[in-house]
Amino acid sequence: MFGSSHLKATPATMGLLLAACATPQADRLDAFETTLLSHDSATAALTRWCAARNMAVPPVIKAVPVKDAFVAPPPELGALLDLLPGERLGYRHVRLTCGDETLSIAQNWFVPDRLPDQMNDVLGSTHTPFGKVIGPLGFTRERLDAVRGRGPGCPEGTVLSHSGLLRLNDGRPISLVMECYTEANLRFQ
Repeated sequence: MFGSSHLKATPATMGLLLAACATPQADRLDAFETTLLSHDSATAALTRWCAARNMAVPPVIKAVPVKDAFVAPPPELGALLDLLPGERLGYRHVRLTCGDETLSIAQNWFVPDRLPDQMNDVLGSTHTPFGKVIGPLGFTRERLDAVRGRGPGCPEGTVLSHSGLLRLNDGRPISLVMECYTEANLRFQ
């Protein structure tokens, strides 16, 4: 009944088989990844995702510091950020939350000397996410890596791992980000 003469591996047949394998969680992960890829700012993408799924009202993303969790910078960090002699290196390790949900655990190495003092003050004294603080500078994101699941340095429960280089509108790099997106992003319709 199911011999090779009855089922041929045509593109249409393969498409039907793949569609049958799709799950609601896989569909949500696809939609989540599409949302992330459509924004240079992870904060903007998470705000949109949080709002569309009514995770919190209002859908405010906060950067909650991860205490005692300094991670050594990647060895190529100086070259990636084009650090000049005397330039300082800043570091933020945060949980990006919407309401009670942790959507991402992010590490961010940045060059404070390339930011206005007011932005550095906000970064050092508030829970405002980096992308929201530097948004007025018109930065862009160069995606370095994207992995479905747990990437290097990410905790258990990571569904998507991204790393990227944020650049100012003049092309100079401002930040290296490593983002570990959690299962919480897939729990809401």
